[in-house]
Amino acid sequence: MPAPRGDLTADAPLAKLIWFKTGGPAELLFEPEDADDLAAFLAALPADVPVMGLGLGSNMIVRDGGVAGVVIRLGKPFFDTEVLDKTTVRFGGGTPGVLASSTARDAGIAGMEFLKSIPGTVGGFVRMNGGAYGREVKDILTECDVVLRDGTRKTFGLADMGYTYRHSDLPEGAIVVSATMRGEPGEPAAIQAEMDRISEAREASQPLRTKTGGSTFKNPDGTSAWKLVDEAGCRGLIVGDAQVSEKHTNFLINRGEASAADIEMLGEEVRRRVKDKSGVTLEWEIRRVGKFGATKVEPGV
Repeated sequence: MPAPRGDLTADAPLAKLIWFKTGGPAELLFEPEDADDLAAFLAALPADVPVMGLGLGSNMIVRDGGVAGVVIRLGKPFFDTEVLDKTTVRFGGGTPGVLASSTARDAGIAGMEFLKSIPGTVGGFVRMNGGAYGREVKDILTECDVVLRDGTRKTFGLADMGYTYRHSDLPEGAIVVSATMRGEPGEPAAIQAEMDRISEAREASQPLRTKTGGSTFKNPDGTSAWKLVDEAGCRGLIVGDAQVSEKHTNFLINRGEASAADIEMLGEEVRRRVKDKSGVTLEWEIRRVGKFGATKVEPGV
């Protein structure tokens, strides 16, 4: 392994970094000192070693067998923000959504309020075209800087991203180290009022104070995943110590001691029941990564 300036940890526990608070370790966890450190590390890393980015761990199931290769986590050195002009901000790839939205608010830039509602980092938002409350990253991104798997640094414009619903064309192993986003002029008080409205709506409808992973399934065309899950009789459904939330049926929760297999099996059972009831095949929105442990989960449909 190359010797980086940042922290490189072998057999690193990931459960504490994942919102579900369960799952196996990373073979290696790398927290780079800066983008140059990341680029040099990846350039020296053997090409057959897999690489995966990790943000706040809110949209992810890490399987019980852990993750092979290197997991990259962007820490505080990547929390930087820079207001470029009256409508534009550049964010470090590790910037949490709450910090991104509040930075825009303080600069009088509207249109980024929805970032507060996404429990993740700018790098994750950019990769997955994160969105909520009627807006998506594709509506505000102008460009992003990435480090590719081979250590090459490249800038992608909006047109290069190939954005569709919760999808981008960023290559596997690419890590977003910064992103430039553009809103529109606004009054900080009005921006704060919109952020408050979004926070209140989330608090009222989502199980935020549980071990969860955010929205589990993508919304099919013309309907909502939670409606299909509810209509299939899955509200409160339990597998092991995992449960479909009573509050919002597109959220799975760890009731305390659920394994990653419990959570994934529950999701697959929900998919099977929805298919049987409505004929719709739900697609996972939550990423499922790593190796199975003692229990292998078979697809429900």
